Amino acid sequence: QQQGLMFVRDLPAEEGMLFVGEKSRVWGMWMKNTFIPLDMVFIDSRGRVAAIFERTLPQSLQTLSHPKPVKAVLELRGGETARRGIRVGDRVEHPAFRPGGG
Repeated sequence: QQQGLMFVRDLPAEEGMLFVGEKSRVWGMWMKNTFIPLDMVFIDSRGRVAAIFERTLPQSLQTLSHPKPVKAVLELRGGETARRGIRVGDRVEHPAFRPGGG
């Protein structure tokens, strides 16, 4: 998880990386050694989008986090959340967000 999308030079619009925790917690993400802007989507245990950081700054060491515990963070190519109309409160469907999922 610590490496994530580090060193990736291109991320197709249809791809991303989903980080899922065993339990909800406050997540801190950064862009160290990440060469492309990303959208980071913080998702709560019910599968609801809790926060979105759009077009994060490549190679930044700034920690990005949502103050409330979340179950997962989805990293997408920078600009994908706007292009797809993804907003806080939207529901993400994935087995990790079903009761007993993970």
